[in-house]
Amino acid sequence: MPRWDERPLVGRDGELATLVAAVDRAAAGRGAAVLVAGDAGVGKSRLLDELAARAAGRGLRVLTGHCVDLGDVGLPYLPFVDLLRPVAAELGDGAAGLSTARARAAADVPDLGSPVAALRPPVDDGRLQLFEAVAATLTGLAAECPLLVVLEDLHWADRSSRDLLRYLLARLADEPVAVVASYRSDDLHRRHPLRPLLAELVRLPGVERLDLGPLPDAAVEELVRGLAGGVPDRTVEDVVARAEGNAFYAEELLAAGQAGETLPLALTDVLLARVEQLGPAAQQVLRVAAVAGRRVRHELVAAVGGLSPADLERALAEAVHSHLLVVSPDGAYRFRHALLREAVLADLLPGERVRLHAAVAAHLAAVPGAGTAAERAHHLQESNDLAGALTASLEAADEARRVGAPAEQLQHLERALALWPAVPDAAERAGRSQAVLLLDTAAAARRGGELHRAVALLRAAQDVLGPDGDRELRARVHYTLAQALARIEDQDSALRETTAAMALVPAQPPSPVRTWAAATHARACFEVGRREEAAAAAEEALAAADALGLDSAWADVAVSLARSHGGEGLTARLEEALARARRSGDPDVEMRVLFNLAIVAYEDGAAEETLRWSDAGLARAGELGVEWSFYAAELRHLGVLSRYVLGDWDGSLALADQLARVPEMAAHVRAAGLLVQVGRGDPAAPARTAWARGLVRRLGAHALLLVATSGAELELAAWAPDPAAAVATARAAAARLEELWGAERIVVVRLVATALAPVADAAASARLTGDAAVEAEWVAAGEELVGLARAAVADHERAAGEYGVEAAAWVARLDAEAARLAGRAAPELWSAAVAAFGYGHVYEQARSRWRLAEALVATGDREGAAGPLRAAAGTARALGAAPLLAAVTALARRARLELPGAGRGVPAEAVFTPRETEVLALLARGRTNRQIGGELYISEKTASVHVSNILAKLGAGSRTEAVAVAAARGLLPTG
Repeated sequence: MPRWDERPLVGRDGELATLVAAVDRAAAGRGAAVLVAGDAGVGKSRLLDELAARAAGRGLRVLTGHCVDLGDVGLPYLPFVDLLRPVAAELGDGAAGLSTARARAAADVPDLGSPVAALRPPVDDGRLQLFEAVAATLTGLAAECPLLVVLEDLHWADRSSRDLLRYLLARLADEPVAVVASYRSDDLHRRHPLRPLLAELVRLPGVERLDLGPLPDAAVEELVRGLAGGVPDRTVEDVVARAEGNAFYAEELLAAGQAGETLPLALTDVLLARVEQLGPAAQQVLRVAAVAGRRVRHELVAAVGGLSPADLERALAEAVHSHLLVVSPDGAYRFRHALLREAVLADLLPGERVRLHAAVAAHLAAVPGAGTAAERAHHLQESNDLAGALTASLEAADEARRVGAPAEQLQHLERALALWPAVPDAAERAGRSQAVLLLDTAAAARRGGELHRAVALLRAAQDVLGPDGDRELRARVHYTLAQALARIEDQDSALRETTAAMALVPAQPPSPVRTWAAATHARACFEVGRREEAAAAAEEALAAADALGLDSAWADVAVSLARSHGGEGLTARLEEALARARRSGDPDVEMRVLFNLAIVAYEDGAAEETLRWSDAGLARAGELGVEWSFYAAELRHLGVLSRYVLGDWDGSLALADQLARVPEMAAHVRAAGLLVQVGRGDPAAPARTAWARGLVRRLGAHALLLVATSGAELELAAWAPDPAAAVATARAAAARLEELWGAERIVVVRLVATALAPVADAAASARLTGDAAVEAEWVAAGEELVGLARAAVADHERAAGEYGVEAAAWVARLDAEAARLAGRAAPELWSAAVAAFGYGHVYEQARSRWRLAEALVATGDREGAAGPLRAAAGTARALGAAPLLAAVTALARRARLELPGAGRGVPAEAVFTPRETEVLALLARGRTNRQIGGELYISEKTASVHVSNILAKLGAGSRTEAVAVAAARGLLPTG
């Protein structure tokens, strides 16, 4: 595995810019100095290495010196000896200013080689001559070439080196010298000798301090993935969370994880070495704090630590001044780094750890407000009080539910389930059976977007209940499981579960369980096309819901009926369902209604209306604490897409990446942002698309993630261009979507229309060069894709009736691309596509305008092409759509059309001789050198010379490439 310092620098753009600015000042003839502070391992050396490389690239000479930890016995001026050693031969014995100092140096200092002798202080208080000699040496070197002087690990510098640095920073202020010195901020205890020097230095002109904080999580993730390819996502997440922005820790944790270790021994030794420098009382404080958690209050340490108040104050002060504990603004203490706490915990003996956990748990129980139920549960479990831990875990789950934290609620409930078999009176303590607790845990999993986990928990509940369990409870588990299965695209299994639920509970008398079973059964039947059975179940559920006052079930059935029947008044019916859902207080049903209001608007091409409903739904989800439940995630997905459609690309990307925690089943939300990245030509788009494809393979049945990923891959293939990849991706996506969605797969039209762009381009290129075989190959591949799209349209019309405005626009694009594939310009079809995307899809309308202009140019209507082309260019600039803007600009130059900011095309006669123009025209028709010679009455050899000249002028490597380049630049003869 490569080391992190061998990889490209990540996450330090701002800090590097500050340092490079200092280097630029030196290059311009002015002095500059930067003091770089940061914890050990945070990346100071890597940053300075990058700076040195940048400075050398700017023509500066780089001199680097290192301080070394030699304890109380240090070598005077060692870092300056280190940095001047490479220029010793260049300076020579007669170097101005150094010879006198060398002659007066103490003879008993080991000879480390010239110019070390020059750095021996002549007498205790007579160092001015030496200091001035070093300054003069650096000034002389800088006169030849600006200098970057780098001093690393200044916290270990001896006093003489510190004094010399003070002198040099004052002396070199007007010289072309940049001085950058680094030190460990976590090593600077209160009495450290560097502290007063730093306070003095930052007051000097041209000296600034740069604090190097922890790397952002995204940068650590990039670093980890760069260190070892193919690292599982869970490993990456674990390393990112534990490293807390420290590059060295990230490297060590990654290496340990790959070797199966919990905490690498080398890292543990490094961390504990600092702990062992403390006194016994301070070490005891750290042990208590480590057991208590990352943060600990003074009262808890006092109650558990067993120290007198005076000893406790001294111990805490020692730990804080040694930078092992940090005082938070609220007065609590916390470890400077989480891995330090891990190391202290790992060093505890088992008995000591159990005793301390028990003491902490007792304190939390005895002092109201001292800690949360979750903290009590942890300490009780670690002290082997499993019954108490179960009770506290359930309290913690209830607290998490009240504050709208389903992920934490799920965590606490699963801990209670894990403890259940070890607690004899678990049911009495929980106030419910194990099966009911499993149902509650599954509900928390669904609210947190963990659908596969919910399915597993509900199947576990079925196992606990068995075939003889309570019939109503078994029915609840069945229909709840059906709802979860439907959301992971397993409609057949969902139908089996609802059928089982219906069989367990009679229709009369009406009951809440039977009503919900019928409501869920109606939805499952609609999904698989059993419309009569669905209608009967829906009718029963509506009547029972009205009789029982179950507004949530009524609203759920109303949504199923409204979506299946469609027609006039659909939105009004959904708004009535929304009112009932809100009255019921059921967040899952309310989110379902809001999603359907948004998706109906989206399908009708009302992007602004979609945005209104999706934003309202997301705000409501935030209020309810269900931001990553299934329908809340779908609302976020629609928000990302509608912003993309409306041309708010920055907003689309921001919403896609807004929340750090994204359940895997909501990965399509982030993947939807790929359309913006690809549309802008973002270099990171291919890597992120590959990440999404990896999730598609792993999750299998996630249709929306498949659509988002395939769409991005097809866009990449269109701009590459890579027609083979486009065909393969579209073909595979269409087949998989038919398996998952059946007749409801009309999205295949969009995927195919996008894939046809590079395929039609490839056919056109082959047509241009007269390669009939290649042309036929691409036309056949394209026609196959067109057939897949037409079949998807026919199936949708047969099963669901007319399609919406958005789908109609893609059908228009499909028709136009199919004509282009066949070699027909068909401007009327591209005009229809432009009009169809006029419903509000800013980017696709611009892309259709580009193709319309291309078709008009092909038919000779250059004047008519100018308007669409200018409009497309304006949109591309506004969106930052670099690939589209490049394509529009190329067309303008090829067609000799004026386009603001694009420049004018170069005429062919300015590039080629008349004879070369004739040869190029024949090359475009696929003629050989012999055929060219025959038609132009020149020798084959002469024809070959002309062809070579044409290739050289176009920078092409082959005849086919030369024709393509000439066509793109508008240099092909039109006669």
